[in-house]
Order: sequence, then structure tokens, then C-alpha cells
Amino acid sequence: MLIVITMLNVAGMTVVLPVLPFVVLRYIDNADHLAVWVGVLETVNALCAFLVAPFLGALSDRIGRRPVIITAAFGASIGYLTFGIGGAIWVLLLGRIIQGITAGDMPALFAYVADITPADKRAKRFGLLGALTGISFMIGPAAGGLLAAIDVNLPVFVTAAIAAVVAVLSIFLLPESLPPERRTRSLHLPHLHPFKVLKDAYTRPQLRWVLLGFTLVAIPFMFFANNFAVLALDSVMWNATQIGLVVAGVGIVDIIVQGGLLGILLPRIGERGVVIAGIAAQGFGCVALAIVGSVFDSPVLVIVGALVLAAGQGGANAALQGLLSTAVGDDEQGWLAGAVSAIQSASGMIAPLLAGFLYTGIAHSAPYWLGAAMFVVAGALLMRAKLSSPSKLVAPTS
Repeated sequence: MLIVITMLNVAGMTVVLPVLPFVVLRYIDNADHLAVWVGVLETVNALCAFLVAPFLGALSDRIGRRPVIITAAFGASIGYLTFGIGGAIWVLLLGRIIQGITAGDMPALFAYVADITPADKRAKRFGLLGALTGISFMIGPAAGGLLAAIDVNLPVFVTAAIAAVVAVLSIFLLPESLPPERRTRSLHLPHLHPFKVLKDAYTRPQLRWVLLGFTLVAIPFMFFANNFAVLALDSVMWNATQIGLVVAGVGIVDIIVQGGLLGILLPRIGERGVVIAGIAAQGFGCVALAIVGSVFDSPVLVIVGALVLAAGQGGANAALQGLLSTAVGDDEQGWLAGAVSAIQSASGMIAPLLAGFLYTGIAHSAPYWLGAAMFVVAGALLMRAKLSSPSKLVAPTS
């Protein structure tokens, strides 16, 4: 059941990726500002998720994963429905706010996986979860691109319906993974302020350097995720269907890397090797897309850059998630998932808006050159960090 919910959840989120710029174009006066408005919408969404993620993660430690997953799915359905109705740019913003406030299902799902998986197998299990994400990432954008050929808003309404299906399936078919005896006894709201959660996470010795590397890796990938459709539209003049098919190819690469290669690579080169190789691949992908945005409008280079970037992200992200999950106790998996989600949301606040301003104000290649530089820094940092194997990581004291 967790497999079905994960796939539907990601498919629902990715259906809208190819059409987002085309929806926004309907409600802005100057097409030159498209990248900025796409960035604003995603920044608002991430801001809301950043503010509530620590609370939702800790809440799942207190009341269980299932109620959080159900509530978040219903909230996502309402948010996407509002976005699809549209009519004005402020309605699009409202839809992203609603969806962002309830964006707690993925952290709860990752905590769910940690609940049911032994510590020494979590990196591989997170890789399998990533492969499921890849399948959905393949199906969602392709479906979104094809549906957009009928009407540009249709993929958004389909997303709302998928989120509602996830909520209903969770009510009837998803068992609770966290038994009462393993739950926290209370919620300390002052400790759940997102900045307090981030401070606590970064000050833990066994989390600090991996989290810093995770942050530096997350930002440039979000440049790509939020700006790729705009880059493809401007550079090679692709339509929503073509963009959707390439993003579907990103999903296929995720399946190959996380569903197959990760299981082969982890025993041979370890988490450190997977992380460094993944970062190197992402840096190469960023450079390829930067070249597309500056000197060489090549559809082939667009495809190669996107697929290599995706391959690197899939492996590095799964290995980093596994390392992080083994560094805390069973009763803190939700807290950790909330902290990681807060980092992703904080990156999501910065990255889309920064990418939009860099893209519009400096050069189409600027977000990708900056992303490549960040990957270099992340790789150097993680090569120097003491990345222990899961069995050697020591859980922190409360």
C-alpha cells in the first residue's frame, strides 16, 4: 500500500511540471517576467512548507504517520483544485499556499519507511523508494504533457483528483507504522520553530556535515526542477508535451539508478562513493544546461544535461537520506524527516526566486553556472567530512 501511495503522491505532484509556465503566462502582462513569476509561486509554496514541516514531522512522532499523510493529501487536493480554477495570479498564489501548508506527506512517508526498516538497510530502502518516485516522475510529466494538449489546466485538475485518491486510500488501506509505545509523549511547540529545528539539527555532530552537504546539493537541483521548463521553452522552443516527455525521461533514469544501480554500487563503493559520484554527475549536468542557456541551443544537450543531472541526484539523495536516518533514534525519525523537509523547503524558498532573478536579470545560464559551483563545494565538503557507515553512527542523546 505504501508503494501505491508513494507513486500516486509523486505522480500527482509532477503532472503539473510541464504546464506550470504555460498556466502562469495566462495571468501575467509581460512574458519576460515568466521565470520570476514561476519562481515566486514556488517560493511561496516552499515558505509555507518550511514553516509547517517541523511541526508535521514532530506531530507524526506524537500521533503516528497515518493521520499526517491523510491530512496532507486532502490539503494538496484542495490546493491544486484552487490553482486549477485560477482566474488571476493571486488565485494561483492561494493554491500554492494551501498546498504548501499541508506539504507534510513526503516527510511522513520517509519516516514511515524508517519505522519499518532496519537501520543497516535504510539506504537501500530509500533507494527503492526513490525508484518508485522515479516511476511516478516518469508517468506524471508525460501524462501532464499529453493532457495539456487537450487543455493546459487539465493536468492540474488531474493532480487534485490524484491527491484525493491518495487520501482515501490512506484512510482505508494504510496501517499505522509507529506503535504507541514508540511515540513521543508530548509536543514542545517552542522547539518546533523551523529555525530552532534547523539549529538543533546542524549542531548535532553526527548530522552537521551531512546536512550541510545535503543543503548545498538541494539548492542547484531545485534551480533545475523549477527552471527547466522555462529554459526549454526559451532555448529550444519546446511545448508542454515535449517538456513532459523529457521530464518523464528523468523518471526513467531515477528508476534505473535507484531501483538497480544503487543496490550494486552501495556494497562496492559505499555511501561516500555514491554521494561523491552523484554530486559529480549533477555538476556535469548543470554545466551542460548552462552551455544551452549561453552559447549552444541544442535539444540533444538539453536532454543529456537533464538526464545526467537526474542520475546523480537519485543516487546521492538516497545515500544521504540513509546516512541521516541512521544517525537518530527510532523515536526521532519524524523529527529528522521534518528537519530534512525544512531544509528542502528553505532551499525551495531560495532557489526558485533566485533562479528566476538570475535567469531574467543576468543570463539564462546563470542559475546553472552557480549550481555547478555549489556542487563543487558540496563535493569537497563531503569528501573531507567523516561519513561513517550506518552501523558506526551513534544516535544522539535527547
